[in-house]
Amino acid sequence: MSKRLLLTIGILGGTGPEGRGLAYRWAKAGYHVVIGSRSPEKAEAAAAALNQRLETEQVRGLSNEAAAAQCDIAVLSVPYEAHRSLLESLRGPLQGKLLVDVTVPLVPPEVTRVRMPAAGSAAAEAREILGEGARVAAALHNVSHVHLLADEPVPCDVLVCGVDREARDQAIKLVEAAGMVAWDAGPLENAMVVEGLTSVLLGINKRHRIRSAGIRITGEPKAQTA
Repeated sequence: MSKRLLLTIGILGGTGPEGRGLAYRWAKAGYHVVIGSRSPEKAEAAAAALNQRLETEQVRGLSNEAAAAQCDIAVLSVPYEAHRSLLESLRGPLQGKLLVDVTVPLVPPEVTRVRMPAAGSAAAEAREILGEGARVAAALHNVSHVHLLADEPVPCDVLVCGVDREARDQAIKLVEAAGMVAWDAGPLENAMVVEGLTSVLLGINKRHRIRSAGIRITGEPKAQTA
């Protein structure tokens, strides 16, 4: 059995459409997935629905606290208003683990206007809250759940930022396992641009009547020479 199959991904706040879409993709790729929620019953129901669709038992539903404790890699997928309080409550179990923050600092009702927190981005805020003991990456902000929950290839790319190269490489592997093209977008400070793009895309959806706008990186990488 490969090392990848032994990993457990905990999706904190994973009962929403984005979290369920990611859980579906990663479970389909062979990962063990734990969906976390404030309501364990809600998490269990979401897991049961995904297992039925996948005809497997790859997905479990637990409280956010239990999911954070039992996972190897944590993915945070919550509305921004719940971002700080959830991270503060999970500071202990997230120490030493990679946290992939998918949160976008949207401020309803003006979600098409970019508004970043004082830290610069939600991911940078997560780093401040968790401290040096947690490794934070930012990714998957600009991919609609419409694509994630479908079985077709995802027609957009993913930009990945992180505290160091290792964190970005790990997050990139997760994105690729979920069937998407990932690009190393540099240090965590750059997450402000990536998170802000979500508001831009939501505005494009609204103005041009597109259901799930995304981004593509053009050009071809040059082959590395020895």
